[in-house]
Amino acid sequence: MSGQGVSRTLTCRAYELCHNARRMTHSATSATARFVDAGAFGAWLARARDALRGQGGSDVPCGDCNGCCTSGYAIQVRPDDTRTLASVPARVLMPAPRLPPGNAMMIPHRNGHCPMYVGGQCSIYRNRPQTCLDYDCRIFSAAGIAAGGPDKVVINRRVDEWRFDYPTEADRCAHRAVQAAAAFIRDHGASFPGKRVPTAPTGIAVLAVKAYTVFLDVDVATRSAEELAAAIVRASRDFD
Repeated sequence: MSGQGVSRTLTCRAYELCHNARRMTHSATSATARFVDAGAFGAWLARARDALRGQGGSDVPCGDCNGCCTSGYAIQVRPDDTRTLASVPARVLMPAPRLPPGNAMMIPHRNGHCPMYVGGQCSIYRNRPQTCLDYDCRIFSAAGIAAGGPDKVVINRRVDEWRFDYPTEADRCAHRAVQAAAAFIRDHGASFPGKRVPTAPTGIAVLAVKAYTVFLDVDVATRSAEELAAAIVRASRDFD
């Protein structure tokens, strides 16, 4: 099948799911699977987009999950994270490559734990950096993708457990559009200008949330893969 044919199959499916407002269903992967309330999708999406614009952090009902603290993430610490900088030892801060001077990174231990994860909890929780305040693994559930490979097993477990609510058909349609955007970004990298497109799960999910509106357009099923890719790039630039 040609790139355009694959694109049309994908986008026609997304269009059909959105505009026919089909009901999303979830099946448990095992008899002991538990589900965690992720909230109303539309409300979550609006907050997530605000957080990506730097207009407030995320309010995540983490419960007993510690996945983001134990999954090998390097944590950016910005110059204005003054409370964090005053709370962490200088020895755990490393220069941040490709970022402006004054930015630093907290590098995880070999076991994937954040250096400030002590005794099963964050030792600087009240003073944690903006990076941690912004992190929300529901973005992977929204995009319909895993957070990563075996090193992200704890986060992936929570990603599988999240369940969004759909108070309106618009909520359900928006979720389908985000998933369609993520699938397109993941599967059609060659269609983007210069083949410059995220390949890591976080980048894919973030771009899908920024540009999901492309897959709400009524003419989405008539566009080629290249046209859709260009539209995603424009939507992302407009968002930023």
